[in-house]
Amino acid sequence: MELDSLARGEFAPQTTYLNTASTGLLPARAVTAMSEALAASAAGRPTDMFADVEASRAAYARIVGVPVRRVAAGASVAVYAGLVAASLPEGAEVLLAEADFSSVVNPFHMRQDLKVRTTPLERLAEAVRPGTALVAVSAVQSADGRIADLGAIREAARAHGARTLIDMSQGAGWYPLDAGAYDYTVAVGFKWLTTPRGVAFLTVPDDLGGLNPIFAGWVAGEKPWDSCYGPIEELAHCARRFDESPALFSYTGARHSLALVEELGIERIHAHNTALADRFRAGLAPLGHEPVAAPGSAIVSVPGLGHRQEELSGAGVELSDRAGNMRASFHLYTAAEDVDRLLELLAAR
Repeated sequence: MELDSLARGEFAPQTTYLNTASTGLLPARAVTAMSEALAASAAGRPTDMFADVEASRAAYARIVGVPVRRVAAGASVAVYAGLVAASLPEGAEVLLAEADFSSVVNPFHMRQDLKVRTTPLERLAEAVRPGTALVAVSAVQSADGRIADLGAIREAARAHGARTLIDMSQGAGWYPLDAGAYDYTVAVGFKWLTTPRGVAFLTVPDDLGGLNPIFAGWVAGEKPWDSCYGPIEELAHCARRFDESPALFSYTGARHSLALVEELGIERIHAHNTALADRFRAGLAPLGHEPVAAPGSAIVSVPGLGHRQEELSGAGVELSDRAGNMRASFHLYTAAEDVDRLLELLAAR
């Protein structure tokens, strides 16, 4: 089935929705599954939502290209970035990108005994030096859609013996990413992966990356149902030792959202999204607006137009105001007429 046809069957936005970088829309199949699970729970016949967690984990592993044993299931990027931060030795140097998303960078700043350096995104690779322990960066910048040069960052980190932490929240679901190329990756699901809130994933190396599972609860046991009381005698032998107790209803929906992403395929979604973003960039030029340079991104940020967010929302176009910039983001439920609608409104003043 063509992408547009499938999207029309799964999504029914009542606005011109260009705000996936904030929150993705839920597909009908996820809404149905969650509704059925809620009704079953209310009736005292709850479904096996832990099976949904495992199906979601497996689907995400396939989407980002790693074995399922390397994927932990949780709820937020900040928790997993905090896990990495807590596992660093005293005095370790961490290299971050300027103005990156707070959930990625703040956990490292909270460790007063770490040496934290910050540099512009474009100079991140060249800023890696002997003694750098970790480079942490978003693959796609939330504020303006700029795409990090992950290949250069990875090679620079390897050359200096540093680990890498990549936040894939603004890329997973539309941008081709190989999580296996990095030590750690994190991503929330409620944006481009179109899952409910409360779903996030961590990927780790096969050797578990030296992480200490400091928040391990019963679900982190090798046999979870035998790990409910007292200290866990045997942690999971894989990344599941880093699981958070799951938001089960969210994962029930996530299972179906991720299945949809797999059906469509990242390459096809990527081509669709970037074509629409390019259409918008091209339409801005005659209007005298120049977006932040972010070639190949599904996120387009336009300086000086953030103040129009409320007005545009009133006209039925949903997007974001970020640092004074108007941020529009294009995903699988966006069509060319949605882009043209926004351009018409911008041209009206």
